[in-house]
Amino acid sequence: MIIGVLELRLSIYEARSLKDKRRVIKSLKDRVRNSFNVSIAEVDYNDVMRSALLGVAVVTNEKPFAEEVLSKVVDFVRRVPQLSLVDYTIEFW
Repeated sequence: MIIGVLELRLSIYEARSLKDKRRVIKSLKDRVRNSFNVSIAEVDYNDVMRSALLGVAVVTNEKPFAEEVLSKVVDFVRRVPQLSLVDYTIEFW
């Protein structure tokens, strides 16, 4: 069993309040979850208005498949106009 974990550090440009931030993050999480069949959650910076840290996990029996899925998630997040991908890390167990 291979577990792939992606950590995404995001900056949300348009957030003028925590409500704005949560709207953008919820939309992103729903779209990623539905498009890539992964688990995703906001894991830090919950009360910081223009920053977010998301964790994404995929479980599979093949590392190349996990790498492909997580890379596609990174590419998808890069194309979201309301936010900027500051940094990301990928780990496997």
